[in-house]
Amino acid sequence: MSEGGRVPLSGIVLIVVSACAFGSMAILARGVYAAGGNVPGLLLAGFAIAGAILAAIMVATRRRWPRGRPLAVAVGMGAVGYAGQAACFFAALHYASAGLVALLLYIYPTLVVILSAIFLGERLTAGRIALLAVGFGGLALMLGGGSGTATGVALGLGAAAIYSVYILVGARELARTDALASTTVICLAAAATFAIAWPVTAPRFPGAAWGWAALAGLAVVGSVVAILAFFEGLKRVGPATASIVSTFEPVFTAALAWLLLGESLTPAQMGGGALVLAAAALSLLRRQTAAAREARPLG
Repeated sequence: MSEGGRVPLSGIVLIVVSACAFGSMAILARGVYAAGGNVPGLLLAGFAIAGAILAAIMVATRRRWPRGRPLAVAVGMGAVGYAGQAACFFAALHYASAGLVALLLYIYPTLVVILSAIFLGERLTAGRIALLAVGFGGLALMLGGGSGTATGVALGLGAAAIYSVYILVGARELARTDALASTTVICLAAAATFAIAWPVTAPRFPGAAWGWAALAGLAVVGSVVAILAFFEGLKRVGPATASIVSTFEPVFTAALAWLLLGESLTPAQMGGGALVLAAAALSLLRRQTAAAREARPLG
């Protein structure tokens, strides 16, 4: 792994593969909906399939499962945080274009800065205030460009807000826990949430084989492949580089939505999206640089 020296190309490629895999989820979800599935059905089956595959990998590789407080935190993050974030994100696709929803999610690094200042006492420096201005300026341009209803925008921002809290809790509580083990528990806990809510949410599953293919692709490619590629790439390039390269995800989603679904973003939304991604990349880079400085030995 290298953060200060030469960055391995293989690590960059793995992070790009991960970003593309994550970015495909919104497109594959549209296929599930077109085949008769709904949001609760998609999330129940998707999390169950992904969780089962990840659990099998855990067993095959003899990884240690989280215990005690880390286990309780991971279950809570999956059952409440990840389930809520995913519900908002995939529901937003009914009311806004896939590209806009993907870009709205990436306001989360800006929200993390605000929440860190409010709840963790982190100081709002001039640099952070500038990043906030850039991020919210981009958001204003995106929201003024059309191609999304107020409901879609609200759900997209809700997904970003929940994900921001999810990131802060995970960074604080699960920093020393095996990432794959935590992710497996989180996926299984999220699946359990939608299984328990079955009588209320009335999940519907695809009524055609191609719809189930889209659902399987969402679980396997959008979750399992994306997660494994990210972790492997993370080992090779480090968190700062991985975080910045990951901002390619909404770009890929928007491009795929244009190619396969005929969706497009207005020039204002593209400009706003560029500002949001720039703010996200700079925010993530600043946090990782600060963490590296704190970890550096004195003398």
